Amino acid sequence: MNTLNSVAWILIVFLILLGGLIAPFGDLLGTKIGKARFSILKLRPKKTAAIVTIITGGFISAISIGLLILVSEEFRQRLFVDIPFLQKTLDESKKALIPLQEEMDKLEDKIIVKEKELNKLKNDVNEFRRGNVVIKRDQTLFIAQVTSSPNIKLELGKIYNSADRYVQKIVIPNKKEIKNILLWRPSDISYIEEVTSKEGDWIISIKSATNVLKGDNFVIVYPELLQNKIIVRKREVITSEILEKKDLDYKNINSKIKTLLRKTRDKIKLRGSIVNEINTRGDFIKKIRDSLEINQTNKYLLEVVSLRNSKTADPIIVELNITKI
Repeated sequence: MNTLNSVAWILIVFLILLGGLIAPFGDLLGTKIGKARFSILKLRPKKTAAIVTIITGGFISAISIGLLILVSEEFRQRLFVDIPFLQKTLDESKKALIPLQEEMDKLEDKIIVKEKELNKLKNDVNEFRRGNVVIKRDQTLFIAQVTSSPNIKLELGKIYNSADRYVQKIVIPNKKEIKNILLWRPSDISYIEEVTSKEGDWIISIKSATNVLKGDNFVIVYPELLQNKIIVRKREVITSEILEKKDLDYKNINSKIKTLLRKTRDKIKLRGSIVNEINTRGDFIKKIRDSLEINQTNKYLLEVVSLRNSKTADPIIVELNITKI
């Protein structure tokens, strides 16, 4: 290591001395050429002298690099091996960065979309706070039943007019002039006419596409078209739950009933019902309490039973029965 350092210092001193000797020589040569009025390629003597000086400087650099290549193995390694390797590595790194840049661009696009959604949500919240929103986005505005017939377009027109009048009373209740307030996409109207022209019973659910402020002149809507089918039949057991002995206190029973009714609502939703609540009939709490007082058994079966046939838009009316097992 010390030998290499000594050689390096000797080389540096030699290059400095060589540069110092050649530089005055180049300057002297340029001066002589200038005074001799010597010309190269028909250039003026002054420019010829400048070119000679530049060539001399380049000669110094060439000699310096040549000596470094000749004397220093490390310099040769860096120049002929490491630099091409580093260039290749740099090119590969750039190629590897291309997918990352694409992912970053996609992420930035998603961030922009989310920011727009957040700003819209903030605006909606502000409108709610001011109390001006009378209709919420995706809120069901009107539900109607229609049966396929030769006069289906006439029936649909009556439904649209009824929905228009109903929504107008919500948005602009003080306006006496009756006008069309609902805005439909023509493709939605065509779709409804096409489907309802087929045989069968259908439910048209008209929903708001945006939040609507009181006093707005228009409400943009979209339809949901559902087949009007039987969801539950009379005396059908929709859901049931077994009560163990540990469940036979009133607190646990109330919890079980709430859970059972929630499961019932979820089940009828999966079948296609569009109602949000389940109506119960009878004082089932008293019935259960009386049954528990009379029969001290270990297990009971709790059932949610439909009291009527109910279709897609019909209310679901049930009673709760409890029997010992």
